[in-house]
Amino acid sequence: MKTIIELFETSVVNYPDNVYLWEKNKSQYEPTTYKETREQVLNLAAGLIQLGFKKGERAGLVADGRNDWIISELGMLYAGGINVPLSIRLQDNELSFRLKHSGAKYIFVSKQHEDKIKAIKSELPEVEKVIYLDGVETEDEKNIDYRELLKRGAKYRNENTEAVEAVWKAIEPNDVANISYTSGTTADPKGIMLTHLNYAANVVQSNSLMDLKTEWTTLAILPWDHAFAHTTCLYVFMYKGASIASVEIGKSPMETLRNIPKNIQEIKPTIMMSVPAYSKTFRKNIEAGIRKKGDTLYKVFQFALKVAYAHNGYGNNRGKGYRFFLKPLYWLFNKILFSKIRAGFGGNLEFFIGGGALLDIELQRFFYAIGMPVCQGYGLTEAAPVISSNVPHDVKFGSSGKLVKNIELKILDDDGNEVPNGQKGEIVVKGDNIMLGYWNNPTATADALKDGWLHTGDMGYMANDGFLYVMGRFKSLLIGNDGEKYSPEGIEEAMVDQSPFIQQAMLYNNQNPYTSGMIVPDIEAINRELKGRGIKKGSDEGNKASLSIIQNEINQYKKGGKFEGEFPERWIPATITILPHAFTTDNKMLNATMKMVRDQVTGQFAKELEFLYTPGAKNIENEMNLGAVKQWNS
Repeated sequence: MKTIIELFETSVVNYPDNVYLWEKNKSQYEPTTYKETREQVLNLAAGLIQLGFKKGERAGLVADGRNDWIISELGMLYAGGINVPLSIRLQDNELSFRLKHSGAKYIFVSKQHEDKIKAIKSELPEVEKVIYLDGVETEDEKNIDYRELLKRGAKYRNENTEAVEAVWKAIEPNDVANISYTSGTTADPKGIMLTHLNYAANVVQSNSLMDLKTEWTTLAILPWDHAFAHTTCLYVFMYKGASIASVEIGKSPMETLRNIPKNIQEIKPTIMMSVPAYSKTFRKNIEAGIRKKGDTLYKVFQFALKVAYAHNGYGNNRGKGYRFFLKPLYWLFNKILFSKIRAGFGGNLEFFIGGGALLDIELQRFFYAIGMPVCQGYGLTEAAPVISSNVPHDVKFGSSGKLVKNIELKILDDDGNEVPNGQKGEIVVKGDNIMLGYWNNPTATADALKDGWLHTGDMGYMANDGFLYVMGRFKSLLIGNDGEKYSPEGIEEAMVDQSPFIQQAMLYNNQNPYTSGMIVPDIEAINRELKGRGIKKGSDEGNKASLSIIQNEINQYKKGGKFEGEFPERWIPATITILPHAFTTDNKMLNATMKMVRDQVTGQFAKELEFLYTPGAKNIENEMNLGAVKQWNS
């Protein structure tokens, strides 16, 4: 496989009547086969060719995941063009930058996002046409009705069959397929050029770790513009003739999210893609559902988890050695308890593939215990994106799995020398899946690509057994005043996952004498605790007790605490500030994949960060923290 065109054409020949797409518009999901999808793709490509869309031209795509998302992308590619997939969470100025920077001449947009495009249209002189996926009241030369374009394309294709075929048959492996923009957390976002070969190679590589079955179905809950969902859902499933269902689109983003549990029951997926934010939500919902059924059942569930954790070990040693004797008890809990949980996910779900960010080991153990493993993988958009992954039959908690085939990987020290297995350094990779470069940014391209090797900016090491361990981004590292470095992500994840009173956490140390922490409290959980102690929330006593509760949670990672030794104590925060509001996508402190944008947090809370390195911060009951708690309860 050398191009996306070849990939799709082969699948249509091999699986013409298999369902490729499931979409729910009214009361139930409706299927679209591979053969039917191809007809729409070719009609759209012909319509675009007729409009004058030429090879190498760019078109932006702003829409929720749905049939027309992938049909629009394939239509552009068959017409020789380049898709610029854009997150639906982007604000007007962010959309404007990407559309200008890419030089997009066309924009495809769904009705939920039309207003954003209308608001910035005057700033985009290069945009010649806007194609409205859900129709437009008055169609003219600049505003095109998508359905009408498909009809005109069908007629043009019928009359110019050879001319249309000549365009898509001329697509070359190194032709750019996508310009995918980074989140732009530190500077202007960079446009990652991914070629047809990058995608085709990564699809085959992804399948090398595990043979995806033709009869499998997934519910694509992640944004379709995101590299992880884009490749591992849309194209990996296409490669095997399997089926993809989109989430029912609601009137608001929140309504769309609320449709996920219902859609899971309707589609009964075999496999799903997840990111840590979704995994945490799934776990919270599972535990909340069990709590509602009473304390006795919840205690049984907690005991069942302990048995399962002991039985499962670190993954690959599941049921081995003394663990064999736990099998009957684990089997019983699986039968009477864990199977009921799986029924809430449709009953057919075999596993999740996890990506987007590092997943806490505790969460991996939890989902493995209940029989729906989250198999952690590693990749980045510049690698199209999959580099490694755990799979159900070969898993080691805490790792990012084994490398896909046909990829080279080195771990380099600060001087650029390769280090042996077990030693930490920068992860550097090479293969047909590695990007062409950054669009119109030769400086950034030269920094990232050296002699064909992609320097990822991620720290990690390779174990002797072939498992890759990813420690985090170099840019997010804690750096002590003696130059020692440490990735904070594992500590932050542990604090959030192991404390019911901490909602979000970010640690900071930039060559300082000690590490500090910025904490977003779970004020509802804290207030429940206060009520149990007979303390009134919002009172002076209540505010001081709230701070004491949070400090106690941090102390659990220090000497004498129940998590003592889990992390080196120098990286546990010596001072903490309670933040007055949470990290969200709206305030830019979370990106589109729900990852923390550290520069935004430090920038927006610069005053709090400065205070953390003053003597007054050593006492948690300071005015700044007391004021933040009051604000949470106001």
